[in-house]
Amino acid sequence: MSQKDKATPAVWLPIVGIAWLIPGGGHFMLQRRTRGLILFFTVLTAFLAGLLTRGSMFSPQTGDLFTTLIYCGGFIGDLASGIFYLFTVWMGYDQPDMPGHVHDYGTKLLVAAGLMNILAIVDAYEIATGKKQ
Repeated sequence: MSQKDKATPAVWLPIVGIAWLIPGGGHFMLQRRTRGLILFFTVLTAFLAGLLTRGSMFSPQTGDLFTTLIYCGGFIGDLASGIFYLFTVWMGYDQPDMPGHVHDYGTKLLVAAGLMNILAIVDAYEIATGKKQ
């Protein structure tokens, strides 16, 4: 398959979709199982650590620029965890934002899990389009 054929959305879009939904799933589709497992367990560990420390999930809020950036950005970070986020919300997890160091670390870990998955999605995209081996 030529470089131009790999760049079509029909090739990379399903891989990117699965990579978002199931962390490491895009790498499994690309026959990169070891990397896929490492990514899956890394995102899962960060996400579970965030839940176990009772981190709160962001919901989009608007207001001044700083509030919008923090809350919408945090929501995108949470949502990027894919199935972990969807399942957690579906099960009714709704930890209120409480003061304290542990809860704050948990909130940051939940967002970090999503950000790690975004890096995994970009990696799967680059492998699928032939930009990276």
